[in-house]
Amino acid sequence: MSFKSLAVEWNAEWIWLKQRFTDANSWMAFRKEVTLNDVSSDVTAYISADTKYWLWINGELVVFEGSYTGGPSPVKPSPRVDFFPIASNKYYDQVDIGRYLKKGKNTIAALTWYYGDNGQKGTHISSNKGGFIFQADVGDRQIITDSSWKVQPHPAYDKKVIKKNPYRVAAWSIKYDAQNDMNDWSKDAWYMPGFDDSDWQPAKAGKTPPKAPYYGLYPSEIPILNNYGLANCTNYPDSKFPFIADGKTIQCKLDFNKNFTPYFDIEAQAGQQIHIKSNMRLNTIETFYTTKAGRQQFESYSWLNGRIIEYTIPKGVKVHGLKYRWTGVGSTPGHFESDDPWMTRIWQMAENTLYICARDNFMDTPDRERGLWIGDVADQASYLFYSMDKPGRDLLKKAIKVTLAFSDSESGIFAGLGPGRFRELPAQSLQFIEQAIWHYYYNTGDLDTLAFAYPYVHKYLELWGMKDNGLATKRNGAWNWTDWGPQDTIDYDAIQNALYYSALVSARKMAQALDDETHMAFYDERIKSIKKAYQRHYWQDGYFSSNSAKFKDDRANAIAILFGLAEPEQYQQIVDNVLVPNHFASPHFEWMVYNAMAIAGRYDDALARMKARYGAQVDNIERSTLTEYMTGKGTENHAWNAPSTVLSQYIAGIEPTAVAWQTYQVMPNMAHMKRVQQKVPSVQGDIDFEISRSDDRMQIELTSPSGTVATVGIPKAYFKLNSVAFNGKVAWQQDKPARSTDGVEFVGEDDKYLKFTLSPGVWSIVAK
Repeated sequence: MSFKSLAVEWNAEWIWLKQRFTDANSWMAFRKEVTLNDVSSDVTAYISADTKYWLWINGELVVFEGSYTGGPSPVKPSPRVDFFPIASNKYYDQVDIGRYLKKGKNTIAALTWYYGDNGQKGTHISSNKGGFIFQADVGDRQIITDSSWKVQPHPAYDKKVIKKNPYRVAAWSIKYDAQNDMNDWSKDAWYMPGFDDSDWQPAKAGKTPPKAPYYGLYPSEIPILNNYGLANCTNYPDSKFPFIADGKTIQCKLDFNKNFTPYFDIEAQAGQQIHIKSNMRLNTIETFYTTKAGRQQFESYSWLNGRIIEYTIPKGVKVHGLKYRWTGVGSTPGHFESDDPWMTRIWQMAENTLYICARDNFMDTPDRERGLWIGDVADQASYLFYSMDKPGRDLLKKAIKVTLAFSDSESGIFAGLGPGRFRELPAQSLQFIEQAIWHYYYNTGDLDTLAFAYPYVHKYLELWGMKDNGLATKRNGAWNWTDWGPQDTIDYDAIQNALYYSALVSARKMAQALDDETHMAFYDERIKSIKKAYQRHYWQDGYFSSNSAKFKDDRANAIAILFGLAEPEQYQQIVDNVLVPNHFASPHFEWMVYNAMAIAGRYDDALARMKARYGAQVDNIERSTLTEYMTGKGTENHAWNAPSTVLSQYIAGIEPTAVAWQTYQVMPNMAHMKRVQQKVPSVQGDIDFEISRSDDRMQIELTSPSGTVATVGIPKAYFKLNSVAFNGKVAWQQDKPARSTDGVEFVGEDDKYLKFTLSPGVWSIVAK
């Protein structure tokens, strides 16, 4: 396995309670007191667990929900069989703990949660044994997990929990009896300094990495979760507390849909039952809490998703606080807004949807599945680069590496639902090559990951044969699924050939980036063959179809434009004949239709279609995310909704023109809007852009990061341009460049734009 491992020489041992077998859904508490003579401000701890851990140092919470499900790679290459999760290596976290340590006595404590369950959607591969490992060098002292640590099964957590149908996720609901707690969430808690652990057992140790069942340890691709802290619900501010519960379910509203853990602070008699769940119909994570006598606090550590937390608290209980903790990978600094509030809102709803479908892995939905479907990942990659910061980009890297590492070593078939499930979905696999792997490299410049991925890509593409008519043979795979739109409208042959063509083109670009000429003849021959045959066999005098009597598919025609199989002179017929009237695509392909219409220059028609298809969802003020189906049904938050891409890439008009955004362009197409603003968190730094226009004036503000060259197009569509000034200096006037301006170069014009290249910096541009 060619994953790069940080050079950690492991002296720490995996520890757990001495027991022959580990029961599923086990919670274990660990403690260690360490005396330090010297403390540096920069101390890195290396930590892992099967499956999750919470870490305190000197009573202060350091890590909330550490460790990541899903191993980086199988222990050895193996033919894959569905529902047979092969043994996997594990990840470790790198955590800066220096500021939590002090000279003298220190208390390190960890709560660990062993799932003992892989889930049905492949999100996790269990070691089949609970374990925790910790190592940190502090001055001349190395802190390691070994038999000197104390361990205690947490008595309040009940292991016997029945999973709610549909049973698909690896995590469990929580069943907690506070009458058996260890003073959690108090100054006397078991993780605080001074707690008496004399009756705890010594930990069972003995396995130093890399040893079964945890095998090799590799650094996590992504950082510790971003912990936004405990917050009040919007309808329950501090001023509403305390109050006496009336026994009815309390609807605690979040400001928008989030992944969260619920918290409460109450006074109650012993033995009363509290139930917590989300408003989401398909959510399967709940909390069942039994009270102890008196004042008590509790946070349920099994995260769930929702926009309303439903607390059912018995009548007579005094409620001092209801809160939640929002957590996620990285953040979403990307932003779009315009003078059309509907467009602003759908962009934000898409970003919200993306963020809650990003955690241990990119997932289809945080509700019923949490599965790494690679087609969904490819959709997410289209708007990821306009929304999320580096942890989001790293999460895509993880999806690429895990998917390919758990592919079939003999056939080359991709794991369509890695790492724990193995199913070939040909359409998603091809989409993954172009829209996930290639887009990841093009947006980040991460050549190491591309070099890792490329051999898998080529091997998979070799599985296709070529027919005598110049088109590719069809693969059905384990599931010939392509889209959830009406099945009798899906032109499978045309779609699969277009996707295969796009994957060949992307693989050829990968090989060029890697200076690998080995397979160029293979790519060139097939690209040329399919391009020619696609026109000859599928063009039906106005649209593409493998059977003109049966199919007039918006998906097939959109990707013909998107992937370069359609000629520019065919664009308008395709838009008029298919993309405007035929609304068959589910969200999985719908965003590609908008992009294709924008490439054809039909911006207003693209936005009109978006409003027609997403109108009911966006107009529903209760919703803050986009749903699984265009009807608004299914899960309320599904990753493959990417309508925001067209607004960022084609309306604001910002996209890279070289690897890693070293050069990029800003070619705005405002359609009906008078003001458009976009922030792009590129790998080079944030790009801040705003354009506003009146009948005779256009104002553009651009902050361009260092290490880039921007090509900015001044639109010619709104009025006749007489002058263009940059930071107050006229650089173009009356049909020709006016004078040399530092950092500005006029590079030409076409029928839509005057074009200038700009050096990095802050630019204020006025066109009159």
